[in-house]
Amino acid sequence: MVNFVSLAREHWVNILVPIGFVIGWYMDKQQDQKLTAFRNRSALYGRELKPGEEYTWK
Repeated sequence: MVNFVSLAREHWVNILVPIGFVIGWYMDKQQDQKLTAFRNRSALYGRELKPGEEYTWK
């Protein structure tokens, strides 16, 4: 137990940076999932897609 605490105290940057990266990546993916509901439905650029036309962004 003491070994783990001293290891975490010495290498806290090496532990927190990857954890922060993973949390940021997860939150970015969640935001992308929310935005897909509004894909091509903007009031400014709103129009019906032609048959077989791809979305403007993915």
